[in-house]
Amino acid sequence: MAFMSRFSRSRSSSRSPSRKDSDRVSSTLSVSELERLLYTGKTACNHADEVWPRLFIGDQDIASDRRQLTRLGITHILNCAQSKWRGGAEYYAGMSITYHGIEAHDSPSFDMSVNFYPAAEFIHKALTSGGKVLVHCTVGVSRSATLVLAYLMIRQNLTLVEAIKTVKDHRGVTPNRGFLRQLSGLDGILRDSRRTAAQEPTEG
Repeated sequence: MAFMSRFSRSRSSSRSPSRKDSDRVSSTLSVSELERLLYTGKTACNHADEVWPRLFIGDQDIASDRRQLTRLGITHILNCAQSKWRGGAEYYAGMSITYHGIEAHDSPSFDMSVNFYPAAEFIHKALTSGGKVLVHCTVGVSRSATLVLAYLMIRQNLTLVEAIKTVKDHRGVTPNRGFLRQLSGLDGILRDSRRTAAQEPTEG
């Protein structure tokens, strides 16, 4: 209950500033403003932090700690730093963990947006089935945070600012500038689709 009350408070305090600058990429905040928002609030990170009920962002250390994963009750793992040099699904053999790996690079030029909807669906299905999800990359601040933010926007109807504030209440995250631009683009698309849906006449 305390978790959800903090979430409600963070949503109610979200607002979009009116200042405009040349770096604006959406109708809400520019990349520079988003970066400033990311540098406020909680900056510390544990190996894993619950940023939404039963949804954790973490690092490679927690993903490699079978005992801790069992203690946390993790049932699903989304690895945003999948590579052929590190163990994948086979590492969790015998743990009843559903694994999904994404080979993403923490580079501003990497197109993370192609993973937004598949990752959101993986997380959504896990949570609606009563599971606990760990989304991780190497450090747990950029790639994994980006996909969790996308999930909150796509499936929980949060704006990008609301999603950032919600996650920042529980973990310090810093998606790179390229990822922020892609999230801002997603924010605009979702806003437009909701506006269109709200304007469509209902059948009587």
